[in-house]
Amino acid sequence: MPPHLGATEREQGPTIVLLHGFTHTAQSWGPFASRLAEHHQVVALDLPGHGSAADVTTDLWGAADRVLDQVGDQPFVALGYSMGGRVALHLALRQPPRLRGLVLIGATAGIEDDAERADRLEADTWRAGRLEAELDLDEFLAEWLAGPLFANLSPEQSQLAARQQNRPAGLAASLRLMGTGAQTPLWDRLAEISVPTLVLVGSHDVKFTRIGRRLKQGIPRSRLVTIGRSGHACHLEHPRSTALAVEAFLASLTDDLRPVPPRGAVRG
Repeated sequence: MPPHLGATEREQGPTIVLLHGFTHTAQSWGPFASRLAEHHQVVALDLPGHGSAADVTTDLWGAADRVLDQVGDQPFVALGYSMGGRVALHLALRQPPRLRGLVLIGATAGIEDDAERADRLEADTWRAGRLEAELDLDEFLAEWLAGPLFANLSPEQSQLAARQQNRPAGLAASLRLMGTGAQTPLWDRLAEISVPTLVLVGSHDVKFTRIGRRLKQGIPRSRLVTIGRSGHACHLEHPRSTALAVEAFLASLTDDLRPVPPRGAVRG
């Protein structure tokens, strides 16, 4: 069963399903998830190649299907960070009737340029090979967290202890199958996403702020919110501000709650 990070009893309202980023696990959400769990049912999942799903190997579409199978029949909001945001986009394109909303933190719909995407796939494949053959997990994590997207995270904010629960083989498979280089771009399909969507970016994350604006333009019922003084992982740097933005979005979904359709009805 997926871990429940807390619950406040209530008669209605969607569950929030948390989909983590690369090298994270279901235990990596820290104070951000604790804040959301004060008033919502919060469920965190281990994505393929990570945590308890280290031996699961699949692509982004397969990961989306696995999430849908794990969530079951209850209405839910999918909240994905980085890699988890890309899984969430694939999930939304399955158009499950029980999906009530989408939250994307530092996410992208893929790399459009063929040459750039091929370069990224080559780089991810190289990283995966090094992880399997040369580096132990701690060395790999140190290199990964030293990158510009995570340079502002303190050791506590980086949730390093949770990342260290992963295994090299699982992370390597995730890089090869679920990395941005392996992803078919989804930009021309964003108009198919019918649920309300919140796009969150950190004000210091220039690249993903630009990408976030494009997501906002492409997804019909979407809004873009910038979290001040934050980089790529705004939910880790400023958990309270990010949680407040998510809670305001969730409050706006009250009118979207509908009876749950029978399981298996229209998965897309």
